[in-house]
Amino acid sequence: MRKNIGKAWPPAERTLKLSKLAPVEPMKHGEYDSCLSELQHELVALQQQLIRRGSRVVLVFQGMDAAGKGGAIKRLTGYMDPRHVDVHAIGPPNEQERGHSWLRRFWLRLPSRGRIAIFDRSWYERMLVEPIEEFCNRDEYRRAAREIRQFERFLADNGTPIAKFWLQIDKEVQLQRFRDREDNPLKRWKISDDDWRNRENFERYQKFADRMFRRTDADHAPWLLVNANDKQRTRVTILAHVRDLLRSV
Repeated sequence: MRKNIGKAWPPAERTLKLSKLAPVEPMKHGEYDSCLSELQHELVALQQQLIRRGSRVVLVFQGMDAAGKGGAIKRLTGYMDPRHVDVHAIGPPNEQERGHSWLRRFWLRLPSRGRIAIFDRSWYERMLVEPIEEFCNRDEYRRAAREIRQFERFLADNGTPIAKFWLQIDKEVQLQRFRDREDNPLKRWKISDDDWRNRENFERYQKFADRMFRRTDADHAPWLLVNANDKQRTRVTILAHVRDLLRSV
């Protein structure tokens, strides 16, 4: 089965430019279920090892709206022990958080020993949404890359491995997923006027993302770019990379 998994997913790419992401083919019928099941079984065992060793891991998920971050996280954590994994869905800072250093709210969410912390959006909003929406000023944006590098270097030096995933979809794929959400009463809550407004800045977000990759990629905290046009392949790709990371801690 391990051999089949190897054929089913391309590695997330270490390229630092979205335009260089290779195209992907949809997974063949039957591949997804078998690969997903094996990966989830292995992740459960690896999490138990992490708990026993008292290790900790940080996983960061960023990407375009409707790229499938939530679905990938759901499959990743679906059978893990929920007592030892935390998923942080990051939104705008509240009034109290705005009264402190901008990184403080992320420090407070870092994992203790034996835990995995998953950030569904993260401190990287400082280099994406905030400058585009003018939630931070020019000097704050310019300092962000240096401050993030220092933050992640500290985590790595203190035994907290980091993997950062960017999920990228084509603009046409995003439009179809937006329409699917609007047409499905069970998923309509996932789409808002802000999503449609942000879509107008699609190319601008990609430009800021490329700059972010160049300025914050590091061997101890790599950016792993995933062509997320096929949801099933995206999920298997991410789970396989997390598996490899957990094997190393």
